[in-house]
Amino acid sequence: MSPWLTVVGIGEDGFKGLGRNARHALLGASKIVGAQRQLDLLPPCIRGQRQLWPSPFSLEPVLSQRGAAVCVLASGDPMLFGVGASLARQLPAEEIQVLSFPSSYSLAAARLGWPLQEVITLSVVARPISALSAQLSGGVRLLVLSNDGHSPAAIAGLLRERGFGPSRISVLEHLGGPLERRIDGTANDWADPAIADLNLLAIECLAEASTPRLSRLAGLPDSAFRHDGQLTKRDVRAMTLARLAPVPGELLWDVGAGSGSIGIEWMRTHPSCRALAIEADDGRQQLIEHNREVLGVPGLQLIRGRAPQALAGLERPDAIFIGGGVTRVGVLQACWEQLKPGGRLVANAVTLQSEMTLMDWRERHGGELTRIHIAQAQPLGEFDTWRQALPITLLDLHKPRDLP
Repeated sequence: MSPWLTVVGIGEDGFKGLGRNARHALLGASKIVGAQRQLDLLPPCIRGQRQLWPSPFSLEPVLSQRGAAVCVLASGDPMLFGVGASLARQLPAEEIQVLSFPSSYSLAAARLGWPLQEVITLSVVARPISALSAQLSGGVRLLVLSNDGHSPAAIAGLLRERGFGPSRISVLEHLGGPLERRIDGTANDWADPAIADLNLLAIECLAEASTPRLSRLAGLPDSAFRHDGQLTKRDVRAMTLARLAPVPGELLWDVGAGSGSIGIEWMRTHPSCRALAIEADDGRQQLIEHNREVLGVPGLQLIRGRAPQALAGLERPDAIFIGGGVTRVGVLQACWEQLKPGGRLVANAVTLQSEMTLMDWRERHGGELTRIHIAQAQPLGEFDTWRQALPITLLDLHKPRDLP
């Protein structure tokens, strides 16, 4: 089957900037779907019926025309945070062709002289700006697609809150068009000038001297989290996440999430990693909500309830961490049953009762038990001594691939 749908990337210079194939597709289309700004770029010679995207947004106006000659207009590269990617998930590859235009990222990198492969590209279009927090590190360069003209001021405020006030900001408006403009400043002195809705931010991250280093690797300092004492401590957390072994695209259940530290660090390892934090305590639920925003993973999904009842109907995970509640009837069994074949289950125990539960589980299902002893040097009068934390017993096992 030849493609009936053509997705055309269009720039600020409109129809005249398109290549031959894109022009030909638009001239032959019976229907053209796009945003008002994109449709306004088309000349009168384009005869196809013009249709705006519905609000709320839906792909139905396109998918319902299957078999007709339809064009969709998208800004820049349709496969980069664009509608082309959404349509490609719904249609077989042989039914759709995508004719790309240079993306705003490419144009911005060209203006700034930044090698694009060395830059982190992000979008806050209909997305929370708090996700930028996970990317902030001294010396990092970010290119960020804005949601609207208010985004630069909001992002400058976020940079100041996170200790990156000296960061240099360039706002580039209407890239590739006759109204192209650049505004430079720093997050600390950003004066909130009038900005066009169509803009992109280029950020060179510079941290204050007092800003803590927050690595993407497991083991953030305990002080990075707001907590009530129910926190998997830094060294144990690093060991636990090493056993959970996050891989891009995988889903974690953090059962008895406490302050959410395990799920948060899991998601910080890669933007496509997802996590569900299952927590029954109201106060700790608020801690999770705070920590996920500050540490840049607003997509962490909070499940309010107590395991095992709260686990019913959730998407099956690739890995499960049980930080509390292993002695509660049905928790381990429910987690094991819902874990995907080949998945990893890691559980930590502090009490004798929970340790015995893990030992019994290992007898039945295998796995590896590890006892973790951690001591820190602390003052004792005029001298120092080792203060021993409570020992942790860690169970680590993999579900056989031949189990359902």
